Amino acid sequence: MKLAGMASNRGRNLLNIADRAPGGAEFAVVLTNDADAPVLDDAAERGIPTEVVERDPDEAREAHERRVLDALSEYDFELVTLDGYMRILSETFLSETPTTLNVHPSLLPNFAGMDAHEQVLDSGVKVSGCTVHVVDETVDGGPIVTQEPIPVFEGDDEDSLKERVLYEGEFTAYPRAVKWFAGDRVTVEDDGTVTVEGDEGGDFPARRIVSDDRAADLRYGENPHQDAALYADSTVSEASVVHADQLNEGAKALSYNNYNDADGALNLIKEFDEPAAAVIKHTNPAGCATADTLAEAYADALSTDPMSAFGGIVALNRECDADTAEQIIDSFKEVVVAPGYTDAALDVLFEKENLRVLDVNDNFEVTDTLTEKPLVGGRLVQERDTQHLTADDLEVVTEREPTDDQIESMLFAWHTLKHVKSNGILFAKDTETVGIGMGQVSRVDAVRLAAMKADEHAEGKDADGAVMASDAFFPFPDGIEEAAEAGIEAVIQPGGSKNDDSVIEAANEHDMTMVFTGQRSFRHD
Repeated sequence: MKLAGMASNRGRNLLNIADRAPGGAEFAVVLTNDADAPVLDDAAERGIPTEVVERDPDEAREAHERRVLDALSEYDFELVTLDGYMRILSETFLSETPTTLNVHPSLLPNFAGMDAHEQVLDSGVKVSGCTVHVVDETVDGGPIVTQEPIPVFEGDDEDSLKERVLYEGEFTAYPRAVKWFAGDRVTVEDDGTVTVEGDEGGDFPARRIVSDDRAADLRYGENPHQDAALYADSTVSEASVVHADQLNEGAKALSYNNYNDADGALNLIKEFDEPAAAVIKHTNPAGCATADTLAEAYADALSTDPMSAFGGIVALNRECDADTAEQIIDSFKEVVVAPGYTDAALDVLFEKENLRVLDVNDNFEVTDTLTEKPLVGGRLVQERDTQHLTADDLEVVTEREPTDDQIESMLFAWHTLKHVKSNGILFAKDTETVGIGMGQVSRVDAVRLAAMKADEHAEGKDADGAVMASDAFFPFPDGIEEAAEAGIEAVIQPGGSKNDDSVIEAANEHDMTMVFTGQRSFRHD
């Protein structure tokens, strides 16, 4: 799409659009009514043709607009974009040009006119923003195409608010509108209704507006040289470490890494209906287990890798009792998260001065359905991995059939593995972890790491007779060979490799049972 830009001064929005070329849009010309306007030199530096059409002191508005139209007639364009063009356009201009857009520095229809920022500050509102609208003969009254909210902070003056609205609001909203027009997605009805194809909302809307409140200033980020803060979404109702009460107020506050690890630990134990405990280190499980009692589950989880659990995060899916608390303080832990604590458990936990004790609600149902990962320049958004398999979802692909106990163990391993960084391999017996290999760039290395953990770090258990879960298919039989050497007798994996036949053959040769899930469980962050 070719654009005609019109500005009276700097034209910073036009230059931003020129630099970003939203939807492939390019300027055919930039016109100004002031020969001294800085936009002329900046446009010329970008190779954009420019025109100057100043208005004579006694010249009628319509006569000036006809001269502007004459200057623009030398160029082909499909959309006119205004930016600080300090003239109200009449029907003389608007009837002879394609759709004309303007950006106004407030959320219209509020605060129209020249002094929008002053009006906003005088009104005391807490949110301002900008509006991209179709230009008509009114003052800032044309049909609205898109808006972008910007908060008004305590202590803002006109200059600080103007700068934030420009760089955070207008620089976002105006290119978005141009991109929509370039993609032929905008319809402007005669009654002023504007519709945008694909902008109907849903989980993945055409634009996302996120409004979180700063909940805490953190001591630092992942490393001491990085500043950090915690922001809270007050609409989330499921158990969350962000909204948890820290019961021992005298202990130091949670760090960036504490929050990250505690969130991972809490999400893991939400997988299970039975009493469950998990120990997390650097967002990976050092151990996880379910059992008849919480104390048993914690003991089984800890014994997977007590060395790695040192300084870790503990999460429980039941009210913490004194027996479990006694085990937790037996070695150094940073944080414990649970939906409640008995008075006796708190007496025990408070013995450790800097063990942070977080109390979350008992709503473990998923209500926050999306997750996101910030990138430089944007963010990835996806549905949470809520898959929960049953025995009916498993396809037996080997000659040997799994026993009921093996199926139970494989399902436990699969649901725990969802929370292990890829490439991930997990060994389990009954419903407790035995060895975990995480974050490897080679799947066979992840098997070797899990075997090493089971052989060297696990206390009172080993991999002999265990099941193995893999978060993606085995590309070669070597992973099965390593597992057999470690003593694995059952495997759960997605399947789907072009080498599935040779992988199944290797399992048969070692008298293993193997099931396919038909879906993988990658976790990359």
